[in-house]
Amino acid sequence: MALVALGVSGGISAYKSVDVARRLQQGGHEVTAIMTKSACRFVGPLTFEAITRRAVITDQFKAGANADIGHISLASNIELLVVAPATANVIGKFAHGIADDFLSSLYLATKAPVVIAPAMNTNMLAHESVQENLKILSKRGAHLVDPGEGFLACGWVGKGRLAEPEEIVSVGLQLLRSCGSLAGRSILITAGPTYEDLDPVRYLGNRSTGRMGFAVAAEAIARGARVILISGPTSLEPPASVEIVQVRSAEQMHAAVLARVDQADAVIMAAAVADYTPTAGPLTGKLHKEEGNLTVNLRRTPDILGELGRRRVGGAGPLLVGFAAETSDVVERAQQKLIAKQLDLVVANDVSQPDTGFACDTNAASLVTADGVEEVPLVTKRALGAVILDRIEELIGAPA
Repeated sequence: MALVALGVSGGISAYKSVDVARRLQQGGHEVTAIMTKSACRFVGPLTFEAITRRAVITDQFKAGANADIGHISLASNIELLVVAPATANVIGKFAHGIADDFLSSLYLATKAPVVIAPAMNTNMLAHESVQENLKILSKRGAHLVDPGEGFLACGWVGKGRLAEPEEIVSVGLQLLRSCGSLAGRSILITAGPTYEDLDPVRYLGNRSTGRMGFAVAAEAIARGARVILISGPTSLEPPASVEIVQVRSAEQMHAAVLARVDQADAVIMAAAVADYTPTAGPLTGKLHKEEGNLTVNLRRTPDILGELGRRRVGGAGPLLVGFAAETSDVVERAQQKLIAKQLDLVVANDVSQPDTGFACDTNAASLVTADGVEEVPLVTKRALGAVILDRIEELIGAPA
């Protein structure tokens, strides 16, 4: 997880910066917003404070803000500076070393990578002085995100509108990934439930929401990994920059995992895959109510982790991490699973507890390896994801 400074200057597209902040957070990072005086005329600081859950910096000389020389302190702590929108005024300040507010002072003080997304009137953008300033910044290492073309706030049609938030964030996340602790690694993660259809209306399922797997994916993205996220049905929005693969059934998840496992340095099976599915498959029409009981014949679904474990016997293969959602004998069952499926790590938790089960944002777990058991007390699922990835980093070592 990195700390990203988001600079917002005074243009009508400042409202889009709220989405930039949100997408950076979805990528697994903390965001602190710095707004120029003009930016505050377009969007209220309270909006960014609510999104980032951090105080918004609007004044370099605010009382109490200079005990540790704010722009220097922040410059030392951030791992990325994103300026969106960047007006002609801010671009000119950056290019010529003018530091008359917090944002321009921060730019001069930081050694972090800088992403600049210009936005202005078409003629302003084309002006020789603005183009020269952009060339200066690019030559100094700033990463420019070209503005798009279309209707502008001034009523003109042309180039100058702020690039779309997903494009800006994509550039920023790529820069963060290149220096993360998992840079150069590929992690395959499964998440959510699987649904085994009985007919066009009904299915067999479970209570998994995908929160744990998505939290691990967000943390892995934040550490620079390439993440392939294979997800069963869920209402969650995937973290930015993951390669998402949507599946429904255990058979589909099995096929999706096997098709991609050779690309992975580690496989984290956080999904709650159904153990059984209707023997004859789903009915083509709705099963109607009748008198008496109903018997449904079920067969075992593929054991994805077990198959992956068997595949790597006597040869190389990805590190394998399983999850064990239990209601009793949690550690003992996890230890059995570790051996039976030939895994490197099992994350075991008691889903009978209200704060460590499904559909909640917290979890507590036992991390079981051949060397022993590590207990992780109640934390957020994102924090647990960080602990899991710490152990994975120790097990796989540095990329070749």
